Amino acid sequence: MNPDSATLLDSLQGAVGSDHVLTDADLRASYEADWSRRWHGEALAVVRPATADEVAAVVRACAAAGVALIPQGGNTGLVGGSVPRSHAARPQVVVSTLRLRDLEPVDLLAGEVTVGAGVTLAALQAHVRPAGFGFGVDLGARDSATIGGMVATNAGGIHVLRHGPMRMQLVGIEAVLADGTIARRLPGMLKDNTGYHLPSLLAGSEGTLAIITRVGLRLVPHLARRAVALVAVDDTATAVSLAGALRSSLPSLVAAELFFDEGLALVLRRGGGERPFRDAHPAYLLLEVESRADPTDDLATAIDAAGAVVRDAVLASDASGRDRLWELRENHTEAINAEGVPHKLDVALPLGRLAEFVDRVRAAVEEAAPGAACYLYGHVCDGNLHIGVIGPPAEDEGVDSAILRLTIEMGGTISAEHGVGVAKADWLEADRGVADVAAMRAIKRALDPIGILNPGVIFRD
Repeated sequence: MNPDSATLLDSLQGAVGSDHVLTDADLRASYEADWSRRWHGEALAVVRPATADEVAAVVRACAAAGVALIPQGGNTGLVGGSVPRSHAARPQVVVSTLRLRDLEPVDLLAGEVTVGAGVTLAALQAHVRPAGFGFGVDLGARDSATIGGMVATNAGGIHVLRHGPMRMQLVGIEAVLADGTIARRLPGMLKDNTGYHLPSLLAGSEGTLAIITRVGLRLVPHLARRAVALVAVDDTATAVSLAGALRSSLPSLVAAELFFDEGLALVLRRGGGERPFRDAHPAYLLLEVESRADPTDDLATAIDAAGAVVRDAVLASDASGRDRLWELRENHTEAINAEGVPHKLDVALPLGRLAEFVDRVRAAVEEAAPGAACYLYGHVCDGNLHIGVIGPPAEDEGVDSAILRLTIEMGGTISAEHGVGVAKADWLEADRGVADVAAMRAIKRALDPIGILNPGVIFRD
């Protein structure tokens, strides 16, 4: 350790306490690799501040030393955006927000709440439910994913068709800028036209513009009565058409998830359990409805009205039955990870081209990586597909390039939920265009002139 590093570590320990500056390699390890295991690097230290003032002190110390800051929440990312870069040009410090766990009382009149960036989604849901509220975004990693990280990536999840992504839940924000100053607009207002809307700017910025420390969120009514159906269909086109029709005719619909038989077989092989139907089917649509009154009959009636396109269906309105059906979809990610280090991509297509894309992407994967296993699943009403490929080495970019090239060719976007991270930085201009990327770079330079916030994420250094 050189004298400059020792001086910086002393400053960091003074800011957050010696117990919360981790330098031992074993203690740093879980912070240095992302959930996919494809992306990893080495940090000088992991720092765990507990307040916005502590975050500001950490930022000032690292800025003075010219050291890069890597903001990290629950580390559930899949594109290398929240872990140190390998072969980084300068030392890196991971700033974990997990100790920023404040949960303020629910504002019953406004239907809003302010929480720390390190609060998990599950903790937020449990906090607001006794007050009669829910939260508009939900996803499978709810026990680990943090609110700050979800804002930073503009997370979507399973309820986007009803409530939209994280950006649409924001009414206020507190964040530490690259010079260590604290920008604060809390609790915030749903209607606020006083200049630029910082929460919207920071949503999806992936830690490149500021470190989010607290967030003001709008809430939604908690509707306790739910029902889930798993519907078997012949192909993607039928699933898309059926989901679109149900979205129009079934006001209580909150989720419509698509997966395929090879994914179902993998989930059952890895996690156990029985097939939901006697016969295998090419594609499956998982539907969830929620209401104040029992919506089971409405869901059953809508499925019956779909006619022969529904090859088979099973419904559950009890908690254990609903959970069993959801596990068939939500366990895809862990089952794919258990097969090896996956190439995981997250794209969105215009709904009218989703079925064509499913056919073409399978062919593209086979051409780029013969014999590779390809698993597809996603959120059908917003055109978002997750693609997991097992087979190519982690460092092989060939299959990633084939999928992203096809996505752009078909008018889609290379990142629907996970962000650009380091994994897709080379594809940003092909997706967004020269003018858009130039405008984004200008914003980055204005807010982070020395480039210490998450360098290499979204843009190549």
